[in-house]
Amino acid sequence: MRLATIRTATGTRAVRVDESVAVETGDADVRALLEHQDWSRRAATAAGPSHPVAELDYAPLVPSPEKIICAGLNYRDHVLEMGNELPEYPTLFAKYAPALVGAHDDVVLPAVSDNADWECELTVVIGSSVRHADAAAAEAAIAGYTVMNDVSIRDYQRRTSQFLQGKTFEKSTPLGPWLVTPDELPAGGWRITTELDGETVQSSTTDQLVFSAVDLVKYVSSIITLNPGDVIATGTPGGVGAARTPQRWLVDGTVMVTTVEGVGQLRNVCRKETIPS
Repeated sequence: MRLATIRTATGTRAVRVDESVAVETGDADVRALLEHQDWSRRAATAAGPSHPVAELDYAPLVPSPEKIICAGLNYRDHVLEMGNELPEYPTLFAKYAPALVGAHDDVVLPAVSDNADWECELTVVIGSSVRHADAAAAEAAIAGYTVMNDVSIRDYQRRTSQFLQGKTFEKSTPLGPWLVTPDELPAGGWRITTELDGETVQSSTTDQLVFSAVDLVKYVSSIITLNPGDVIATGTPGGVGAARTPQRWLVDGTVMVTTVEGVGQLRNVCRKETIPS
């Protein structure tokens, strides 16, 4: 099953996305849907107003998560290209909801920096509250998976040892287009790529993850309760612009396509922010 949050003339709506039609579930967004204990049955049996899939306007999959947690340095190839050793524990940082945009929205490149970088990421969506999870409970708490591009403003990220200020610029982070439930997906090892203007700049598979999705849910839930609609971005593979010689950055007009095989694809145009005079 695929679930999405779409924009309509009367506000956002959660939908079940079928082959050619998206059916409203009666909820304002995917987080509101997942907060129902029987969300899977509710979505599967939904018979609300329908919309042609080809005409959907995707909002961020979860427009306002309680928590956006990101894992850094979590692909073996990316850890090595950045000159680091494999971590003993996950490197975690956070984003705030205003950073999120929809699957086809423009990505805003901040006026204060020219060091915007790309990071394709498989992302977990939590479907039930979980605390101190073992592996089985962590797996059961995962409602499904989606796609994020953790656009990173590298000069701000590196101003201190804390990543957050380079990771949560407003309207910088596409999330979507939909949640895919685990039963729709084959065993792991899904290809993950970023293309810029048709050129592949990142290409790996999710079996390069140091800490798996289940590992991350277990670890984060040992720190704080995870709730429905929370998202955990699992990290990016090698091929980022900061690791290139010379370094390469996103610029105004760049078309960025982020794909996780079987999960979904984001297509975003990068637009440089202008500050009103």
